[in-house]
Amino acid sequence: MTPRIGLTRTAEELRALPRAGRRAVVMTMGALHEGHATLIRTARELAGPEGQVVVTVFVNPLQFGAGEDLDRYPRTLDADVEISGKAGADTVFAPAVEEVYPGGEPQVRITAGPMGERLEGASRPGHFDGMLTVVAKLLHLTQPDLALYGQKDAQQLALIRRMVRDLNFPVEVVGAPTVREGDHLALSSRNRYLSAADRTTALEISRALLTARQEAPLGAGAVRRSAGAVLDAAARLDPPLLLDYLALVDPADFTEVPDGHTGEAVLAVAAKVGATRLIDNIPLDLGAQR
Repeated sequence: MTPRIGLTRTAEELRALPRAGRRAVVMTMGALHEGHATLIRTARELAGPEGQVVVTVFVNPLQFGAGEDLDRYPRTLDADVEISGKAGADTVFAPAVEEVYPGGEPQVRITAGPMGERLEGASRPGHFDGMLTVVAKLLHLTQPDLALYGQKDAQQLALIRRMVRDLNFPVEVVGAPTVREGDHLALSSRNRYLSAADRTTALEISRALLTARQEAPLGAGAVRRSAGAVLDAAARLDPPLLLDYLALVDPADFTEVPDGHTGEAVLAVAAKVGATRLIDNIPLDLGAQR
C-alpha cells in the first residue's frame, strides 16, 4: 500500500501544514524516476522521522528556450505523487504557473552570471537564468532547511550553490550522486525517447566517462584523450553520437582546467542521439595515485 501523502497547490496550503523538525525539499519538473526517488529517500534520511519532506512538481516555462517544446514535456502528476509517497515524502507541492508567477512572466529575475554562459548555458541561452529564478522562488515558497539536487546536473548544482551563497539564502544545499541504470546510462526523463538503437549509442557517453576515470591519476591530458577517443568512435555508429561538448572543468566555476591541474575536476559531456539530447558527468580527482 502506498503511504498516505498530501498534495498541496498553493504556498498558503503548504504553510498551513504542521511542521516539526527540519524540512527538506526536492525540486522536480515531474516525470519522476528512480533518480528522483533516490533523492527523496535521501531527503527523508536527512530530515529524520520528525522532519518533513516536500517534493515540488513544476514545469517551469522560463527554462524552455526557442525550439524547446514546453507543451511536449511529460506531465504525470498522479504517478509522481505515488512515487513520492513510496519514497518517503510527506507532500507534493504542485503549484499552477499563476501561483509561482502571479504577475505573469517576471520582469525581475536571477542572472546566472559568467558560469551560466558556459557549456549548457552556451547551448541553451537563458536557461540558467530561468532555472535560478524558479529555484529562488520555490525556496521562498517552501522555506526549507535543506534542498537536495542531483549531481547529474552538475552545472545546475554549482549555480544553485553559488546563488545560495551570494544571496544569503538560509538553506543547506545537498548534492546527491548520479543514479545509473544497470547498463550505466544516467537516469533521465529523456531516456524514454530513446529507441533500442539510440540507447546502444547513448551508452558510449557513460563508457567515455568511466574510461576517463581510470586515467585520472595520469592527469587532465590523459582524461581528455581517453574520453575523446571513445566519443570519436561513437560518432561513427548507427545512429551516430553527435557531440555538443566534452569539457574537463573546475567544479567551482565550470571553467576548463589546464593539463597540469591536480585535484578536483568534473568531466562533462553533452551529446545528441537521434532527436534526444543527453548530458552526463563524473567527478574526478586528477593526479591522485591509485
